[in-house]
Amino acid sequence: MRKISLFIATSLDGYIAKPNDDLGFLKLVEKEGEDYGYTEFTDTVDTIIIGRRTYDYVIGEIGIGHYDNGQRDVYVITRTERPQNGRTIFYTGNLAELVKELKSKEGKTIYCDGGAEIINELLKLDLIDEFIISIIPVLLGSGTRLFDDGRPEQILEFVEVKTFVTGLTQLHYKRRK
Repeated sequence: MRKISLFIATSLDGYIAKPNDDLGFLKLVEKEGEDYGYTEFTDTVDTIIIGRRTYDYVIGEIGIGHYDNGQRDVYVITRTERPQNGRTIFYTGNLAELVKELKSKEGKTIYCDGGAEIINELLKLDLIDEFIISIIPVLLGSGTRLFDDGRPEQILEFVEVKTFVTGLTQLHYKRRK
């Protein structure tokens, strides 16, 4: 069975975005030639699940090829129907049903790239199998929290931790079954 992996960055105090969906704090750890394992990770992925607001932000900043490179399916979770664009599917159905269907098919890793609403819904349903969380050395004080209250307790198993000269620390856990 396929797994869902979360690969995301957060501030030390647990925010994945500043108010108004500002991701500028991620630039604090930009270093030429360093992608913190992102390329290696995405080479194991053939499906992406992403919330519409996060999708729109990334497409605006980086471009559509960041997600839909012709090699993987992209499911944008949205409340507004839109036509499919290449391998990008704007999905308005039940998230749990989508994930169960995707996990039952043959394939590589399913990558959840956020946003917080999608992550927390998947956590409530106990559907995230692996967590790769990069901690950015900044305290933001407010914004969009990575983890909301109101989800079940989940025990994780340590895989590894990596540190980088920029101060970024990357934690890797898998869900204990």
